[in-house]
Amino acid sequence: MGVTFNFGQFAASRTICGDTLQEMGERNQKIYVLTADLMRTCSVKGCKKAFPERFINAGIAEQTMLGMAAGLALEGNIPYATTMSTFASMRACEQLRTDICYQNLPVRIIATNGGLTSTGGSTHNAMEDLGIVRSMANMTLIVPGDPGIVRDVLLATENHPGPVYIRLARGKGEPVVYQPGEVTYQVGKAIETRPGKDAVIIACGVMVAQAVDAANSLEKEGISVRVLDMHTLKPIDEEAIVRAARDTGAILTLEDHYTIGGLGSAVAEVIADKNLDCRFTRMGIPQVFPGFGDGPELYDKYGFGLEGTIAALRDMIK
Repeated sequence: MGVTFNFGQFAASRTICGDTLQEMGERNQKIYVLTADLMRTCSVKGCKKAFPERFINAGIAEQTMLGMAAGLALEGNIPYATTMSTFASMRACEQLRTDICYQNLPVRIIATNGGLTSTGGSTHNAMEDLGIVRSMANMTLIVPGDPGIVRDVLLATENHPGPVYIRLARGKGEPVVYQPGEVTYQVGKAIETRPGKDAVIIACGVMVAQAVDAANSLEKEGISVRVLDMHTLKPIDEEAIVRAARDTGAILTLEDHYTIGGLGSAVAEVIADKNLDCRFTRMGIPQVFPGFGDGPELYDKYGFGLEGTIAALRDMIK
């Protein structure tokens, strides 16, 4: 079986993920797919049909699911545990840290409904997960900036020796940034989505498309903005950050996460550690519980939507 989907204006990362997991599980007998009673939400229904003996529904028990995944990994298997980001990172935080990361096990966490894309309110919006997971030793942390890249991420990390946390958005579709074959995906290497010489936006996840829109808008004003898709937050591409600072002297980070602990903090750490001389602004969710609403609506409300991003860049390069 091959994975097929139509590239257009939008594509659903969860659907692409589920289709790719099904393809991988059909050819690799070591792959198990687990869910915490979210088979449809995580788009893994096809996996249950394709290899039911390696599909486990743990019920609404994320701690148990990650413990089971750790046990499967200890037996030489490659488990993919799927649930919402907020439950993967907080409800099962101890199991993620102690059962999986402490033992450096090859468990893959497919964390859906990332950031404010959940629309489920503050109890279901994962606003802290990247900060929590990034701090765990042995963890590789990936936030794909394009739905089509999700397939490449899964294939690239299939044989990774340690734990991997892959954060996906929720929704029927996210903006397509790259066409098939346009970019080569590599874990830990940022993608230069758009060239520019006056400033650099470093973004991850659904914010990559917004970063491109902001850069395209500013180009009409004669402002040249580079966009870096920093899909891997850990290990982060330090060379790309150093190059961005030295080439332009202005970096803005953009993420669907609290500005504390996530992409902005990771980039700030590199700037400080490397003693880089550049203007720096972090944009993302402020220290509030945002409540209900769809992603773009809440981005605008809290100042890091498209217009807020454009205004911040104008201020940076005055």
